[in-house]
Amino acid sequence: MNLNMMPLGLLAPGEKALIAEVRTRPGATARETDDESAGRLEELGLRIGKEVEMLSRGSGPLLLRVDESRIALARGLAMNIWVWR
Repeated sequence: MNLNMMPLGLLAPGEKALIAEVRTRPGATARETDDESAGRLEELGLRIGKEVEMLSRGSGPLLLRVDESRIALARGLAMNIWVWR
């Protein structure tokens, strides 16, 4: 594992990162993603190479900025999206 890679869900508010890998099932590799979940994330703009910014990590869903959109994402799903800081 690259030392600069980490789950999206661990970014601090205000921190930006690039999406490196999407694992839609716990423990899955990038090749083993659930196609339906991966497709939905891509529709939201969460795809490899895209810059994201953590806006809020409260007790509920995480709030992210992708392009000019704000997206609420379940914490568990965010932990399966790996980013480069």
